[in-house]
Amino acid sequence: MEWMEKELKTLAEASLERSLREHGTVSGLPGYTKRGGRTLLNLSSNNYLGLAEHPAIIEAMRETLLSEGVGAGASRLVTGNRSPYVQLEQSLADWQGCEAALVIANGYMANTGVIGALVRRGDVVFSDRLNHASIVDGVVLSRAENVRYRHNDMDHLRSLLNKYRDHRRKLIVTDAVFSMDGDQACLRELVALKREYGAMLMVDEAHSGGIYGRRGEGLCHELGLQDEVDIHMGTFSKSFGVYGAYICGSRSLIRWLVNKARPLIYSTALPPALVAGISKALEVVIADHWRRERLSEASRSFRSSLRAAGFIIGAGDSPIVPLIVGDNETVLRFSGALEENGLAAVAIRPPTVPDGTARIRFSLSAVHSVKELIDAADCIRTTGIQMGVLR
Repeated sequence: MEWMEKELKTLAEASLERSLREHGTVSGLPGYTKRGGRTLLNLSSNNYLGLAEHPAIIEAMRETLLSEGVGAGASRLVTGNRSPYVQLEQSLADWQGCEAALVIANGYMANTGVIGALVRRGDVVFSDRLNHASIVDGVVLSRAENVRYRHNDMDHLRSLLNKYRDHRRKLIVTDAVFSMDGDQACLRELVALKREYGAMLMVDEAHSGGIYGRRGEGLCHELGLQDEVDIHMGTFSKSFGVYGAYICGSRSLIRWLVNKARPLIYSTALPPALVAGISKALEVVIADHWRRERLSEASRSFRSSLRAAGFIIGAGDSPIVPLIVGDNETVLRFSGALEENGLAAVAIRPPTVPDGTARIRFSLSAVHSVKELIDAADCIRTTGIQMGVLR
């Protein structure tokens, strides 16, 4: 296995080697993280609504832990489908306005499982070039033809749909909000194209669920397009502050997935206590609209402050704010300098993002105050000048 050390050396020389870094919670400060004994303002978490330490969610999990035990003990198709699952999936279907819902262990497994269940050899998947890695891998594993269209380029997608119009099954799949850029998919245009070419449309709401929509249903609902989307997918690990993923759609879709989605069939069910925590998180997401309002205000303020400082940041109104640096070594040094100044702002490098677009991906939360974010933007500006990132 000598090859491994050589490859790792190559990664390190290109400033691309990754490592696991320990972080901890800070009691009484949900918008912060602890590392190496230091308290840092956490600008890299997906805990968008600040629910990861919500006391009602913790209590729901504690009560179910005592009554149902630690683990489910089997696949959902064997004996793992406990009552908390049944209750949650009915609530999810009602929340999304769909006929049925299905909970799967995590977003990666949901995307690979759903795509692999819907298409196979002889079919074709049209996927945005900036879709999440789980979507990319789902297409590859399905063995359907993998056709990638330029990011949000609807003319390019139309030309590809026309080229492959005679394939048996056609699936268009997209993130609703793109995880590394924070911008939105062209959902209205995608709906029109899926109608015109007889394609299925799957939308991944991982980074938009809880944030958009009157009750946090996601961007499809925000735009009034929910009934035009065939497969709604989302996660519980971001806005919900817990763990897991869901798919909502027709009863036929959910029946099909129960029979064909391999990650569901061949995995042990989520622990019942975790499922109960998700149910409580869903109640909070629906009820606490103020969290969405506060997050929106924080996003506007932070974006405005960074632009005023002279930074060029990505478009959009989401809590994902990318600051493109470009060079891998520079972005690592910039991230380290920000940490020294009290900010947890992690560097994102290829292959997570395209070559030459290494960035700090700021990720905001409803628990951040406007003052904290304005102060953070000022710190980022000062550090950027010192590092030569901002001139």
